[in-house]
Amino acid sequence: MGDGTSSEDADRALLGRIFSKVYARRLFDVWAVRYEGRLVGHAEIKPTEESGGHELVYALHPDTWGRGLGRELAGAIVAHGFGTLGLAEVHATVAAPNEASLALLHRLGFVHVRDLSEDDGSTTRLLTLHAAPPS
Repeated sequence: MGDGTSSEDADRALLGRIFSKVYARRLFDVWAVRYEGRLVGHAEIKPTEESGGHELVYALHPDTWGRGLGRELAGAIVAHGFGTLGLAEVHATVAAPNEASLALLHRLGFVHVRDLSEDDGSTTRLLTLHAAPPS
């Protein structure tokens, strides 16, 4: 995701910004993802301009792919968005070639809304899931 592997100094700087700006000011929710006792990724739900609402974001280490963690994680983030945050919809953006993530989100009920053209010429898909109406 992004530019790939980063240096320890870059990771420390990023985490410093997250702790001092995101957590301290409660801008949005961010979680570390652990599997079998080791850090394997992160997850967040935050407002974005691209979606005009709250977007779920998650990244998992490739060693954990194919174990159902992505589905479990995305489902938990969506549940947090609809339940704890009281959102009416949750959005996701996925690089168009990432068929596995697109399929996972479709299985959760996300629907393709539109394509976003990136500065590098690539395409990102914007998907949305609406909360079930109250019964």
